[in-house]
Amino acid sequence: MIPVHLENAVYGLLVTPAVHLADKYGVLAHMLGNGPMTAAGVAADSGLDADTVERMLLVLAASGILRRADDGRYAIPGEVRPYLDPDDPHYIGGFVGHMVGDAAGRIATLEAYLRYGKSAVDAGEPGPYERFYRDAESTREFMAAMWNLSYGISGDLASLAELAGNRCLVDVGGASGPFAVAALKHAPGLRAVVFDLPEAAPYAREAARAHGVADRLDFVAGDFFRDPLPQGDVIALGYVMSNWPDPECSELLGKAYRACEPGGRVLVMERLFDDDRTGPISTAVMNLEMHVETRGRHRTAAEYLDLLAAAGFADGSVRRSDGDKHLIIGHRSPARVRYR
Repeated sequence: MIPVHLENAVYGLLVTPAVHLADKYGVLAHMLGNGPMTAAGVAADSGLDADTVERMLLVLAASGILRRADDGRYAIPGEVRPYLDPDDPHYIGGFVGHMVGDAAGRIATLEAYLRYGKSAVDAGEPGPYERFYRDAESTREFMAAMWNLSYGISGDLASLAELAGNRCLVDVGGASGPFAVAALKHAPGLRAVVFDLPEAAPYAREAARAHGVADRLDFVAGDFFRDPLPQGDVIALGYVMSNWPDPECSELLGKAYRACEPGGRVLVMERLFDDDRTGPISTAVMNLEMHVETRGRHRTAAEYLDLLAAAGFADGSVRRSDGDKHLIIGHRSPARVRYR
């Protein structure tokens, strides 16, 4: 028999699209709202083909995403529900859609990278954000994916950051503002600025209105490699550095240091490799994904701390969440008092 980990890898090729389609066509939402149901009942209520629904639900049950009772009814387990519920902050439907759509299309280039190298294959190709923001539909899908990927864990990261004493958070490359929104909800006295390309502006403003923080969140359009960053006493880089090689990360951290007020902090939020780089699996997979979709990679905590120190940030520390993304903090020294 195939070892379970290899079996999951081989058959996962169809499990992920099954999750995506069950989410896209409301199968999972219908089950969430109506409790355990047969495949025939789901198909009848949703206007979908009963045979196809049955086959998809069997796959999801066999993979542990659903549970199938002896009477043929399917249920969504409690530990899975938050990630499949569009109204829950941990919902990952948009991220799964991005992986099945845009990311899967890019995976086809992996063989060419393997044979010729990324630099040669990508020569003359548009940059990652030119692809992500290439049209209105792509931008909307990317924003949904980044919100789903980030917002659920952002509340935990904001809590770990202890923002109550801060005045102004600058969320660099903040997209639609998942971390900025979570931070504002966590710290009522805080103001925030999302700094990103202009395409992200309507999504950040919409999120701020939807979450009741529009009076404390501003958007500043710019390119963080071309333009100066807004000033603040907290500079946040959430899932930004993993998109870029070390030289670009060093350049960006240098700009973050200059934008950070004396005595302020930089917050780097990323997936982390274990120190021996043997896992976790989510980081290893997304490290390959970064190779395909961006120019970046994932790193160990020590590698991020070294980059922070080289940029001038002191007293680096790591605060780990219960999820798959963690917080690395660096401090800018307070201004020195000059005596005459």
